[in-house]
Amino acid sequence: MIKRKLGASDLEVSAIGLGCMGLNFAYGPATDTQEAITLIRSAVELGVTFFDTAECYGPFTNEEVVGTALAPFRDEVVIATKFGFRSGNSSGGLDSRPENIRAVAEASLKRLKTDRIDLFYQHRVDREVPIEDVAGTVKDLIQQGKIKHFGLSEAGAQTIRRAHAVQPVTALQSEYSLWWREPELEILPTLEELGIGFVPFSPLGAGFLTGGINENTTFDSTDYRNTVPRFAPAARRANQVLVELVAGIASQKRVTPAQIALAWLLAQKPWIAPIPGTTKLHRMKENVAATAVEVSPEELREIDVAVSSITVQGGRYAEDRQQLVNR
Repeated sequence: MIKRKLGASDLEVSAIGLGCMGLNFAYGPATDTQEAITLIRSAVELGVTFFDTAECYGPFTNEEVVGTALAPFRDEVVIATKFGFRSGNSSGGLDSRPENIRAVAEASLKRLKTDRIDLFYQHRVDREVPIEDVAGTVKDLIQQGKIKHFGLSEAGAQTIRRAHAVQPVTALQSEYSLWWREPELEILPTLEELGIGFVPFSPLGAGFLTGGINENTTFDSTDYRNTVPRFAPAARRANQVLVELVAGIASQKRVTPAQIALAWLLAQKPWIAPIPGTTKLHRMKENVAATAVEVSPEELREIDVAVSSITVQGGRYAEDRQQLVNR
């Protein structure tokens, strides 16, 4: 597995990480605990060293599964988790007060069965708490040895700058893929200037870019995609043109659409490390193999021209969730 450093930091991770959220949260019924543990340990065997979780995934159960799975390999892997929701519930409102950050850190350490958190993200920017206070609190936790690196998620450029001035930000985690390229406008230049790594979530468009979803696909009643405008049947039908484009490129290179989507991301910057999630071993193997897919500068230009001519239909969040992003 190819390794990458997140920005100017010394935090080295596998070029492809594993987003663990879907094992317990957001995409339907939770995976059987033992099956989830086996999948995570299989990722380690495949060379994955970067694992992403959060207290609100479950809530709490995802951290417990990740902690149990990775305990035998603790010194070989990087564990990232997050704080920032009231009572650990993503529907309960934001809470990045210093006392809550400290409480979440202690609770996450226990659930993860570890003495340090490698990367601690603010899950969403809390407008009620100055980002300087958030960064200062994490700085204290770093000085105490409980946290190794500070991260932000879905933060805007000015918020990133303000936080970075107090405590260097190691990584930003936000959505970035062939069907959501907004970070290219302001976020990527800011990260490059400041020496901050980028961890794209939903690098496969929550499954859409794999080609396995069409307008007739039905999701479990608890799957969050039922609430996402981009996944409304009409939007899926309209957005199929993007999937067909990716599939065509994949066919020419004799790889899968998912591998093209991930290889494209990896080719953007050397400090980008996407975290595709999956509950299936064969999909994880497919994702990891994307690191061997080479996309030439000419191919990147061709993809850019083709994708730029396509307007993706539908917002990426339901209206009540949109207010939580890009502060």
